[in-house]
Amino acid sequence: MTLLGPTNSEVRSNGVSLAEPRDFLALLKPRVMSLVVLTAITGLALAPGSLHPTLAVISILSIAIGAGASGALNMWYDADIDGVMTRTAKRPIPAGRVEPETALAFGLGLSLLAVSLLGLASNWFAAGLLAFTIFFYAVVYTMWLKRSTPQNIVIGGAAGA
Repeated sequence: MTLLGPTNSEVRSNGVSLAEPRDFLALLKPRVMSLVVLTAITGLALAPGSLHPTLAVISILSIAIGAGASGALNMWYDADIDGVMTRTAKRPIPAGRVEPETALAFGLGLSLLAVSLLGLASNWFAAGLLAFTIFFYAVVYTMWLKRSTPQNIVIGGAAGA
């Protein structure tokens, strides 16, 4: 155990990970996710025509899950730099509460769930757009832009547009 918390190798005596539900919630980046959901709700409210309320709820839920999946994938990839920054050092992966492999599986699983749910409930074009958005945030923004240009936030904003 370090002053910042348990190391990645520490587990409870029964062999279960130290991760708690709040750690997985943190992986979803709820503040970022709430902005994406607010944007989706606004778009839904302003769109012409009507949508069955159940379909609207499932669509918003799928978008929320997709945004959370992107956040989890972002935290998985950025664990190395998060561990050295004071602001991010207590995040679940660098603090040792969630194993990187677990965060990756969580993010990929949520991505699959979000895209599948939207495709089955609404349509596959919308699901494809959601898949592209997850890819853009997790790969183009997180893995490429974020570490290569100070303009990353401007260009990366396209993922939420």
